[in-house]
Amino acid sequence: MILKKATVLIVDDDLDVLTAVKLLLKPETQEIITEKNPENLNSLLQRNQIDLVLLDMNFNSAINTGNEGIYWLRKIKEWKPNVCVIMITAYGDIDLAVRSLKEGANDFVVKPWHNEKLIDTIKDLLDKKEGVKTSKPSKSGTGQTSILGESDVMDDIFHKVNKIAPTDANILILGENGTGKDLMAKAIHERSLRADKPFIKVDVGALTDSLFESELFGHKKGAYTDAREDRMGRFEEAEGGTLFLDEIGNISLQQQAKLLTVLQNRQVTRLGTNKAVDVNIRLICATNVALTELANENKFRKDLIYRINTVEINMPPLRKRAEDIVILAKHFAKLYAGKYLKPAMEFDAAALQKLRMYNYPGNVRELQYTIERAVIMADEHVLKPDDLIFSILETPGESVIDDDNIQLSTLEKNAILRVIEKHSGNITRAAKELGLTRTALYRRLSKYDI
Repeated sequence: MILKKATVLIVDDDLDVLTAVKLLLKPETQEIITEKNPENLNSLLQRNQIDLVLLDMNFNSAINTGNEGIYWLRKIKEWKPNVCVIMITAYGDIDLAVRSLKEGANDFVVKPWHNEKLIDTIKDLLDKKEGVKTSKPSKSGTGQTSILGESDVMDDIFHKVNKIAPTDANILILGENGTGKDLMAKAIHERSLRADKPFIKVDVGALTDSLFESELFGHKKGAYTDAREDRMGRFEEAEGGTLFLDEIGNISLQQQAKLLTVLQNRQVTRLGTNKAVDVNIRLICATNVALTELANENKFRKDLIYRINTVEINMPPLRKRAEDIVILAKHFAKLYAGKYLKPAMEFDAAALQKLRMYNYPGNVRELQYTIERAVIMADEHVLKPDDLIFSILETPGESVIDDDNIQLSTLEKNAILRVIEKHSGNITRAAKELGLTRTALYRRLSKYDI
């Protein structure tokens, strides 16, 4: 639906806001209806064919729930489920506005808004309602960090990122290993109001209990045997910016309690001191553990889940965004041809078919390293099916290979040993070549007693 044919209802108890929006939208729409009292919403929705509602988050009404906007949003969705709703909020209520997205709001705008951006937001929602595809720069990339995809599921994620990135809402990124959770965290930071401040990443799943506090909160010289100098923790390093805690689902209950205390108080205390230091960070966490499994209180505190999960983003496995496989493969081929000074690489039809047919248990990371190896080893500028060798580490099961009766576990162990030896014991480089996270490689080292 084009905006010129739309009827828009604005509900706000501030007359100045009603007047400003009416003056702005009157030339753009078919009809503008303004209302101060949200208790008249039902009758207005029944009497008029409303296409979109602009709804304030806070009212001085008889409902008095402390978040009247959420209450009236639920009522609108109960009375008219198909009506688009944009929440109007002050900057201080952004967490509440983000929650409204979970409750069914289509979008939110922050006061004071930019007039052109408000009009564009309304146009995009009405177009989406009618199934009109809109072209957005963020659809094929987010910030300076390239996250590629044209599938519907990625389009929805890009839209969500555009809305939540400028806020300070805590974000939990869920997804299997290799789906790009770290890239998404970086992309959110780059589109945030903190983009010019530090982005600090910590793999908390790999920290022992003894290192956890020192790494995150810092320590004073002499706090323990190896504390030879004062050290700032990662919370303080991220001051003003974003702190990204990866593998959050793997930390112990004791570590969770310490983290929760810091997040509640917004203060850290370095080991060996009693002085609390205020911290101002935006928190992003990621885990490959499913949210239902994470909610098991024997493993993870629910109060911490609520603290880190104002908004969640589910990164889909590559097998569920098959439309993006060729796009990603061509991107990686171009990237690594440049890196290794090779001519521009192309794929023949059979190679593309092989890429499409594979299941990608290692997700985008597996595809990336498959293409990197293919580019390095290729003798020609056209990649063929034989050039595409998928990692044996991602092959499920303990199956027997060919007639040699060699078990996959033996192949996997030998492959790990060769790569670790090649990189002189450097686990980070070995994990990268194997297409694994450091944590996943550590698990395999333990499994094979290496």
